[in-house]
Amino acid sequence: MKKQTSPLPWRFESFSSVELGSKFSVEKAHAMQLRLSKKVIKKDLLPKPIRFVAGVDVAYSRGTSIGAAAVFDYDSLSLVESSAVRIKTRFPYIPTLLSFREISPTLAAIKKLRKKPDVFLVDGQGIAHPYRLGFASHLGLVLDKSTIGVAKSRLCGEVEPLRGRKWVPIIDRGEVIGALVVTRHGEKPLYVSIGNKVSLKTAMGIVLHCAQTGRIPQPIQAAHELANEEKRKQDIGRKTTSDVIG
Repeated sequence: MKKQTSPLPWRFESFSSVELGSKFSVEKAHAMQLRLSKKVIKKDLLPKPIRFVAGVDVAYSRGTSIGAAAVFDYDSLSLVESSAVRIKTRFPYIPTLLSFREISPTLAAIKKLRKKPDVFLVDGQGIAHPYRLGFASHLGLVLDKSTIGVAKSRLCGEVEPLRGRKWVPIIDRGEVIGALVVTRHGEKPLYVSIGNKVSLKTAMGIVLHCAQTGRIPQPIQAAHELANEEKRKQDIGRKTTSDVIG
């Protein structure tokens, strides 16, 4: 039987710069972020209508990165497909450089998908980032797709009190870089920002549409649960092996 390959046309290998090698420095990475941030497209270039939306997330377990992706039908918000991949963690945790750590496992999970999502919801920042290139924007440029940053905490910028409003802008150095959005009454709001190829208004609309059953948009929640289930399996496997050896 002929081995089936993913129909996704994206050139995952094109982002070799995710590993900066022995000459890596935080300063060089920040300079790269600033250069790439100028390539981010902040207007709507999504298919109409949107058919599939995907959530992505990453979990970690003792030197292993677990990337997960969950694809949902946009209208019904029913799960269509999911994937999870374990790879060796090759990049340390460095504040403001999270995308360099998470992009490889995420791309590996996305590469396994047979469906082609129209937009990705990313558990992280988009342009609401000191160097205007959080994980969602970085991923959007690599994939050349529409992406949206959905974060639980603020990385930079200032926000006014909500005072009963559904959302308020996040402003940094006079620029609107995102929005603090209430997705579920009585629960903490989320920080939504442009990743790539989407406007902030549309990004907020998509996030609200996908958060009909809880605070976190369903595709991201599904990816989070999948990544952590794979982490749990790996941790149990290691514990069992250790017990046998002991």
